[in-house]
Amino acid sequence: MSTPSRDDDRRYVLTLGTPDRTGIVARISTFLAEVGGSIVEAAYHADQDSGWFFTRQAVRASSIELGLEELRERFAAVATELGPETDWTLHDTGMRKRIVLLVSKEGHCLHDLLGRVAGGELSVDVAAVIGNHPDLEEVTRRHGIDFHYVSFPKDPAERGPAFEQVRKLVDVHDPHAVVLARFMQVLPPELCDHWAGRAINIHHSFLPSFVGARPYHQAFTRGVKLIGATCHYVTAELDAGPIIEQDVIRVDHADEVRDMVRLGRDIEKLVLARGLRWHLEDRVLVHGRKTVVFS
Repeated sequence: MSTPSRDDDRRYVLTLGTPDRTGIVARISTFLAEVGGSIVEAAYHADQDSGWFFTRQAVRASSIELGLEELRERFAAVATELGPETDWTLHDTGMRKRIVLLVSKEGHCLHDLLGRVAGGELSVDVAAVIGNHPDLEEVTRRHGIDFHYVSFPKDPAERGPAFEQVRKLVDVHDPHAVVLARFMQVLPPELCDHWAGRAINIHHSFLPSFVGARPYHQAFTRGVKLIGATCHYVTAELDAGPIIEQDVIRVDHADEVRDMVRLGRDIEKLVLARGLRWHLEDRVLVHGRKTVVFS
């Protein structure tokens, strides 16, 4: 069950995307003023290429006497006025969100995320960790979190039942994010659709370069001077989902593949942590293959 935080820290966070036109900001501001909302954060973006307008508004929850559900009901009328294509969410930061982590053998991203949660840096409940190898069970249970091992056949054509087992283990928690923390398995299209907008992957490459497996080896062969990592939403098209965050680090001719892997792991941890935080804070708005990130 979700746990409320301190009242003075609580925010109602509104995100919205709609075809751009005059008067959107005024209409939203008028609504928030009518319900007594005290705006503490506001961000806007008008995308000229797509013709869409995006906004994220954070309002002090204590300034509004309405409950969250009634507030949603009232804003639904405003969204209808703005047009049928309007896409919006309204969340209460006082309700802790849940995530499920999918892992394989490499533990650097898992260690980093569990450490951030344990240290209070990342305010989220880790409902479970699911691995297709048992290697990371001990560290997971050390943090008091359930670990589930699901064996995957070597033949990709025979992995359907394993993915179905993973789906059931994930869905029982109804998580706000399913984090592929170096899971190293390609989700089938039906799972990509099922977890659309919630499945987040860390790819150990600066996409769209070096898609797929062994990107550091690809980068070494190509003689690149920058390597990076990409946090993105998972879609049926491999490593092509909307990008949330990216970062790079410089390498040179003296670095071997093992050096690139070591340096790359540091970038992967930072990029995944930032991308997940922004997702959980409702700072990421997806439109088509692109994102607007109010970081």
